[in-house]
Amino acid sequence: MTDKDLYFYEPCKGHGLKHDPFNAIIAPRPIGWISSRDTKGHVNLAPYSFFNAFCYVPPIIGFSSTNWKDTVENIQQTGEFVWNLATMDLAKHMNATAAHVAPEVDEFEIAGLTAVPGKLVNVPRVGESPVAFECKVSDIVRLKGADGKEADAWLTLGEVVAVHIDKAMIEDGVYQTAAARPIVRAGRRGDYFEIKPENMFEMVRPD
Repeated sequence: MTDKDLYFYEPCKGHGLKHDPFNAIIAPRPIGWISSRDTKGHVNLAPYSFFNAFCYVPPIIGFSSTNWKDTVENIQQTGEFVWNLATMDLAKHMNATAAHVAPEVDEFEIAGLTAVPGKLVNVPRVGESPVAFECKVSDIVRLKGADGKEADAWLTLGEVVAVHIDKAMIEDGVYQTAAARPIVRAGRRGDYFEIKPENMFEMVRPD
């Protein structure tokens, strides 16, 4: 159909709505719950809503940070980080780690989470999370607009070098995505979705 009553705007001129719809339209988005460590040993744990996977071989994930935050600084210093799966059971814990605190403050302690040492990286994972990826940074890119002007945002990409999965999430050799009840971002400042098994469906690609 082409007769829809469309709302049109140019982002550079403002959206004219109560809330910017951009991050609500590009939704749901998986959460980049990233743990890192600086060269002084301080541990950081923070969630990022601009996160996804980008490559199979090698496996690469990435997240974008608006402003140069502690997480990006730590990763630039050490070249390592860990992604932790945010689930419904851990939603409040994850939200607690979004607090703006000094670099020396440990968000694991703030949120009451267990910091489990990594196997291949010197960064802890969230012990309560059913899945974690240990990563080595492959690139940190400052984003820029079509006009070449640099944005106040940095895309951090990392190769997954080690994977931790709760065996309860694996059935007949297949990882069950919805079994962990992951949560995903849905826009505005605090909207989320919970992924449930009953909401999943399958479509076989016409290869």
